[in-house]
Amino acid sequence: MRRVSGGVIDVCMVIAFVLIGRHSHHASGGLAGLASTAWPFLAGLAIGEIVTRSWRHPAALLPTGVGVWLSTVTVGMVLRVVSGQGTKVAFIAVALGFLGLFLLGWRLVAARIPALRTLVGQPAA
Repeated sequence: MRRVSGGVIDVCMVIAFVLIGRHSHHASGGLAGLASTAWPFLAGLAIGEIVTRSWRHPAALLPTGVGVWLSTVTVGMVLRVVSGQGTKVAFIAVALGFLGLFLLGWRLVAARIPALRTLVGQPAA
């Protein structure tokens, strides 16, 4: 079975978060709007992936999952402020919750299903 990078799954989780958020707020703008909302979080995700060296143990909850999650939210929020998109306390809480659920959730599932761990390139225990 072909290995799928954990980073690809993480990107999909961030895009899912952005799509759900934009849909729930009836945001328009198509692909440009999606990109405008997603780029700060994707940048934070990329930094988290590099800092945690996620390619070594992509499905690991610690330090990879937690590091990627916190980097995605923290850097994403800073970049939103710098780019004039702003943040509110409620949005930070929602982002922490949803991105935690998505970025940590798939890792928790993968830890319970050996075939999924193999799929992301981490040996089954």
